[in-house]
Amino acid sequence: MSLILALLLQVGPNPLAGAIAGDELVRDRPPRAEANAGSTWFEACFDQIEADPARAHTTAQIRRSETTGADRVLANHCLGTAAAALGLWDDARAAFIAAHDETPADEQRTRARFAALAGNAALAGGDAAGALDLLALAESDARAVSAASLGAIAATDRARALVILGRGDEALAALEAATTLAPERSEGWLLKATLLRRLERLDEAQGAIERAALLTPDNPEIGLEAGVIAVLAGRDAAARASWESVIAIGPGPAAETAQEYLAQLGPAAETPPATPQPQELQP
Repeated sequence: MSLILALLLQVGPNPLAGAIAGDELVRDRPPRAEANAGSTWFEACFDQIEADPARAHTTAQIRRSETTGADRVLANHCLGTAAAALGLWDDARAAFIAAHDETPADEQRTRARFAALAGNAALAGGDAAGALDLLALAESDARAVSAASLGAIAATDRARALVILGRGDEALAALEAATTLAPERSEGWLLKATLLRRLERLDEAQGAIERAALLTPDNPEIGLEAGVIAVLAGRDAAARASWESVIAIGPGPAAETAQEYLAQLGPAAETPPATPQPQELQP
């Protein structure tokens, strides 16, 4: 099998395959003003997720059944986050939708966060079609309050959903929106580069991956993608350098994949010996 075919058929790390575990929205707590800073229960519940997500999940369910208003919203937030940590994506989605619906209409930034979390959970649970409406809602709420970063995160996940559904052109438009809203987030540029490469638009993919590398030079996924783009463009030396840089970052799945790619690429061509020049005649 040729290297190019092997790369196109790879089943390794794929940033467009679905929601990424540990998404920053899942980790993100509301600002203290939104979260009723005096709620020590909320802080304790979130702290417990890291140590014992199952217990946090149960605690949040109990709290949700006993409270109303803002406290119930917070309980749903913790419940959804604990469910996500446990991989209970349907539970997470339901909790985040409830948190969104029970947040006052004038708190659109918070509503945008919860809609994006619900869409992320739907995507992680394998329901790309169901994720689209939730993520579009998140983008709409984010636009209403000029929350560019939240809008970019939602647009990025919407692009993932569209790719899964085979709607590449729409996915590219979503990534254009994401990189316009938050040009400082390397994830959007990485996903844009990957999609452009799959659409065989290699020059544009190269520009996007260079932007991603400038923002996060030590991200091994960026190095992997840079190498794939380079080898498809016939620049084997550049591909080798990219994959060697991934290995240099340190051990891990990305380094193992880079090593596999290098093995398929084969050893670097030796520099041909210089053609001997005739010696000048001595006087």
